[in-house]
Amino acid sequence: MGEGQAHPLTEIMGRRESASRGDHQDPAIPSEETAIPINHRVPPSSMFLLVSPHSIEEASRSLAADIIDVKRPPEGSLGANFPWVIRAVKGMTEKPVSAAIGDFDYRPGGAALAAYGAACAGADYVKVGLMFGGKDHAREVIRAVVRAVKEEFPEKSVVIAAYADHARLGTISPFEAAALAADCGADVAMIDTGLKDGRSTLDYMAEEVLTEFTGRNRDSGLLTALAGSLRFEDIATLKRINPDIIGVRGMVCGGDRSATIEPALVEKALKMIG
Repeated sequence: MGEGQAHPLTEIMGRRESASRGDHQDPAIPSEETAIPINHRVPPSSMFLLVSPHSIEEASRSLAADIIDVKRPPEGSLGANFPWVIRAVKGMTEKPVSAAIGDFDYRPGGAALAAYGAACAGADYVKVGLMFGGKDHAREVIRAVVRAVKEEFPEKSVVIAAYADHARLGTISPFEAAALAADCGADVAMIDTGLKDGRSTLDYMAEEVLTEFTGRNRDSGLLTALAGSLRFEDIATLKRINPDIIGVRGMVCGGDRSATIEPALVEKALKMIG
């Protein structure tokens, strides 16, 4: 993030406090709660919940989440959805909206254009997955995506995702990707799983390793997002790791990411991580 630049998550703390008091407000009326900025160098008091609907209807069932993440699971772990879906979801909520643009191989031009399209459609966070190996190629893609978003939308955030199962995929490691993300001016380093076969990020990376990843990112000025087939029983471990954001879909679909998001499970996750 640039000096003095507001972060899309700065309003969430006030909204969380309001909700915990039982305050109710017309969603069309902006909240007057005081925003509490995130200090990247100090562990957050609470993780933020990102939920990934695949449709406008599912997004309406996800609005309790802190971040609404638009993606299309049939097209991959970070499959891109349509720009009109991003635009419609952005019109439904004042909360930050994230959009995945795909699990990219080495195509810096394609990634940059997709990132720009997502930003134009209204995404506050633009998220790209690095589905290839090699630090030089990764640096080129990250730089292209950051430039595509930041030249016109400096207030928007770029998320660089690598995969917990990188060894079997033959892709860049999360630690290498995060270091490049910091060097290239991105905002968030994310870990997800590339192949959705029921194994989670915690099956591939130990708690101590993920804690080190989070700490290194914080020291570099990056936020950390952890995702990848996370379950309710993982939340205690995640709270010890203390990333800034946890990303879920299957958890709030009753354990089956191909099922439909259940609002009651979104509320359950919020209460457990709060």
